[in-house]
Amino acid sequence: MRIVDDLVESLRAFTPQERRNIAIYILGIMVYKFGLEAFNGSIIALATNRYDSEASRNRTPSRTFERVGLLTGLNQAFQCVGSILIGPLVKRYPTKNVLACAVLVFGLCSALLLIIDGATGGTFMPAQFRGAGNHPQDEWPYYGTYNTDAMIPVYCVSGIAYGMVELIRRVIPRDIVGGNVQKLRKMDSIVHIFYEITGTAGAFITGLVLIPQLGNNMAFIITPVCFSIAATMWFFVSELNHRKATKPKRLSNARRPAYWRAAFHAIYLFGESIFVGARLLFTSRKFIWLVPGYAVALYAHRYLENGIAPQVARRYLGNSAWSQIMVGGSNLGELLGALCVLLFTNAIHTPIPWLRLDALMLLITWYIPFWRPPAGQVGQAWIVAATFTPISFGWAAGDVSLAAYIQASLARLESKNKNVSALGAVMAFLYSFYIVTYAILGTVLGSYLDDVYNKTGGYEGGGRIDEGLVFTAGVQFTIVAVMVLAATFVPRGALSFNPKMLSEEKLDEEERSVEGVDGVVEEHQMPEVVVVDKDFMAKKSSCISDDGSEPHVEKRVNEML
Repeated sequence: MRIVDDLVESLRAFTPQERRNIAIYILGIMVYKFGLEAFNGSIIALATNRYDSEASRNRTPSRTFERVGLLTGLNQAFQCVGSILIGPLVKRYPTKNVLACAVLVFGLCSALLLIIDGATGGTFMPAQFRGAGNHPQDEWPYYGTYNTDAMIPVYCVSGIAYGMVELIRRVIPRDIVGGNVQKLRKMDSIVHIFYEITGTAGAFITGLVLIPQLGNNMAFIITPVCFSIAATMWFFVSELNHRKATKPKRLSNARRPAYWRAAFHAIYLFGESIFVGARLLFTSRKFIWLVPGYAVALYAHRYLENGIAPQVARRYLGNSAWSQIMVGGSNLGELLGALCVLLFTNAIHTPIPWLRLDALMLLITWYIPFWRPPAGQVGQAWIVAATFTPISFGWAAGDVSLAAYIQASLARLESKNKNVSALGAVMAFLYSFYIVTYAILGTVLGSYLDDVYNKTGGYEGGGRIDEGLVFTAGVQFTIVAVMVLAATFVPRGALSFNPKMLSEEKLDEEERSVEGVDGVVEEHQMPEVVVVDKDFMAKKSSCISDDGSEPHVEKRVNEML
């Protein structure tokens, strides 16, 4: 009963106003996540099928996974751009309103591919193609006739809107609960649980219902609708106390900097933050372990879902839509991992045990290169989903716990740089490291697998990729596992199985006062806003991920410009 008591105590930790706002926020985020799963899952499956179809029609070597890797890598890079561009808007308007408007923009971007497909002859999947065994093998006559490479710029534009939404989505929880690491961990876990419940259901419904009935060119027609509903819900979030306490004096329109001038200044400060973050990380034993523990582990998780899942679904099983079943199993693991962090938040005080579990679970991927499933059987996709569950369980548990640890420990560290905070700088570098790693390796490894596929027969000769997966799945994930496991022994006090604290720093209390640029961040104050002189104001701009943690870049904008 101790676990149940801990769960009840977790819910009691919040005030009535906090619980109301959390409830509205969670309802909106569940609807948002459902639409997001339909969009991302359909786009990856659509791109995979279209690139294979073009290679077959034009009698050219397959470059499917090279292009898919480029597609996903650029999308994540443009998320970074979007999160920077949204910063000046957060300075002027309430966070909840910016979030609602950003998700509406994302909905419009998601509808753009539907319009392009329909304008070039695309339709819903014909009725005779629906049902098990009725769809012609490797034929999609209901797709639009546009060049598949046109998906890349459209997906990049949607990445900008995605980045805007994800940045604001991660500011609000910090506004609600303040700086206590226990409350942050509980809040992150609760939100992550409901987020992954919807993500799991959304992935399964997309792979088993929407794509088989509508076709992956039209399956994400629900996305703009879901995003509109989520935006409406978020408008009803009340003003947040932590935000009110730090609201700066309103400036006249004449004294406000132009939006694009502030945005370009944000880009400059983001680059400065990356430099400062790298210096903080690589010159301190206390923080250097965060590079493999956070950034490398995040890369492995994203490659599992966006790289290995589509590769296995298409080349092993012959149906790219089934990658969403595998992603659903991964989302289920994330749900269970977040739930465990919530239940054991008082027993496991640091991220170290969870990261060690994550490292061990990564070794499960070794079965994939030596597995020979029969093609065309959906049951085989469920087997992969079952093996993805423990892998993502370990990652999510480590990620949720590590996110709270990073925010709490770095928010207490005074930055020597007047423009950026230590928290913002470190998180900016970590996320940028992940983005660059995925953009490069996702494309390179995809190209390598395409070469293996072409050399073993290609489209017409029964080509296979299992030889390549020995390196891209087994060897690569073993290297990541070793890096993550080794990182858990770096900080002081981490040699024990379940350390009570790291680097002799107690984080289970509210942050009292942290020096800012020209003033002091008050107790309970979120690190995104810094109290400064009357003529200046600091505001947050950052790059983010779909994984439960986000980097922060705290930028100083001269309001007298």
